[in-house]
Amino acid sequence: MSRQPEPRLQRRLKSARFVTDASATFSTEPPLVHDKPQTISPLVRRVTAANPSHMTGAGTNTYLVGNDEVLVIDPGPEDAAHTKALLKAAKGRIRWIMCTHTHPDHSPGVPALKAETGAEVMAWSNRGGLRTDRRLRDGDQLITDEFTITAVHTPGHAGNHLCFMLEEERLLFSGDHIMQGSTVVITPPDGDMGAYLESLAKVRALNLNAIAPAHGHIITDPNTVIDWYTAHRLEREAQLHGLLLEMGSARIAELVEAAYVPLDPVLIPMAKRSVHSHLRKLADEGKVEGTGARGVWSVI
Repeated sequence: MSRQPEPRLQRRLKSARFVTDASATFSTEPPLVHDKPQTISPLVRRVTAANPSHMTGAGTNTYLVGNDEVLVIDPGPEDAAHTKALLKAAKGRIRWIMCTHTHPDHSPGVPALKAETGAEVMAWSNRGGLRTDRRLRDGDQLITDEFTITAVHTPGHAGNHLCFMLEEERLLFSGDHIMQGSTVVITPPDGDMGAYLESLAKVRALNLNAIAPAHGHIITDPNTVIDWYTAHRLEREAQLHGLLLEMGSARIAELVEAAYVPLDPVLIPMAKRSVHSHLRKLADEGKVEGTGARGVWSVI
């Protein structure tokens, strides 16, 4: 029996075999059930980890791409039950693992999955205990007989954040760059609000059919959601700049109290991080100055 050519990882292919199916449909109805595979499209299944929290929502979504040979995107936290669920769903066909980034709810599941499968691990960088077999850069592609995946570098939530485009369905696996039903926390210094807004514009230009986020359901109106994300961030930025003009100077805690009304106390730390990231962006633009997360900020 002759062996099919090995899949190829390529950089910036000018002759890539892109197949755009504008009629592709995605299942958004199944509830997010822990460690049970759910079919999203002919090429994609979702398995949600049992790590619900105010940061992860119902849990971290792991995606299985392909049928004959399987790519796993974001194996999730270190969780034996979740790893077992992925192995069972893939039926021994896992060949590749990709991570959108190295936060604790996305990449710690890699070692156990690799030990069981020998799969090739790919991500932007080695960090947080993750060890890659291949480092991806913007435009790199994995091309198989079933599908083509393109890496899209999207710094902002994290400097090493990647999204992955399934070209055949124009479906973007967005990691924590875009979530369903909530905004994304940007935590300096690795999180960068200016880079995040640039990455949103980059993704907006991709002509997407849908977004598969790491948290929440499939997003079938991607441009609407991206436009709302962008508008929300710019409105918050303008609000904070206006508050500093009124107050003369303020600490981040004071700006959070003034800007976020009302706010669940459990969300205050996240709000402080977001305010800090906005202030850093304004400082980079020469509009404000300050002394970090605990210092005083003022308009220049």
